[in-house]
Amino acid sequence: MKLLRYGPAGQEKPGILDASGAIRDLSGVVKDINGDVLAADGLAKLKGVDLSKLPAVSGNPRIGPCVNGVGKFICIGLNYSDHAAETGATVPPEPIIFMKATSAITGPNDDVIIPKNSQKTDWEVELGVVIGTEARYVSEADAMKHVAGYCLINDVSERAFQTERHGQWTKGKSADSFGPIGPWLVTADEVPDPQDMAMFCDINGKRFQNGSTKTMVYGVRYLVSYLSQFMSLQPGDIISTGTPPGVGMGQKPPLYLKDGDKIHLGIAGLGEQHQTARNYRG
Repeated sequence: MKLLRYGPAGQEKPGILDASGAIRDLSGVVKDINGDVLAADGLAKLKGVDLSKLPAVSGNPRIGPCVNGVGKFICIGLNYSDHAAETGATVPPEPIIFMKATSAITGPNDDVIIPKNSQKTDWEVELGVVIGTEARYVSEADAMKHVAGYCLINDVSERAFQTERHGQWTKGKSADSFGPIGPWLVTADEVPDPQDMAMFCDINGKRFQNGSTKTMVYGVRYLVSYLSQFMSLQPGDIISTGTPPGVGMGQKPPLYLKDGDKIHLGIAGLGEQHQTARNYRG
């Protein structure tokens, strides 16, 4: 299933894509796409719905974040060896964990807002893992039982805030609009192998990132198990699993987003995002 949320910001309705790619309204079946729906029972209920009997959504509505009520937005740093190399870092002996504020979450095609005083706002295409059932001290063998599905994420980052302002990375990752997710949450049964998914990111029509989850250092199974040793993972939590090479800070010379830049990213099977970078005008 491809689950989504559509409508004006803050007023999104739950939806699902039918076989033709049309949006069907799920409002009569569930209230929202959130942790309650993503548990095994909730997904089983949705799988039994006859989509042809659901109202078709007309027009071209805004697509919102594919999950609502995200409790934790957990990110993994330097999880692709070639990306670590381009940033001058080494692959860590254990996953680097940091958090992105949930207030950063936006729709997949909403504007990316370059923060006030930013000079180094960057892009990162990433595979997102959405938790469906609580995971606490789970083994690698059982880890995938706790995954509801996957989504596309742009882990937008302000590099000066992240690496030059001291302290932890979170301050460079959490500005409003720095977490576009979606367009869809694709349920795990429709993703045969999360470690074999092509991914890309273009800026103004030029391809900068052209990678695959094959080169991920710590895979999805390991990450779910690993994280569950330090915190419980709850339904609706999102894990952003790292980015392949080609980010702005890795260019020679470095290249960062400026007002009006067009961002286009995607992961095979998970859809695409289209964003415009805009300077903060508050």
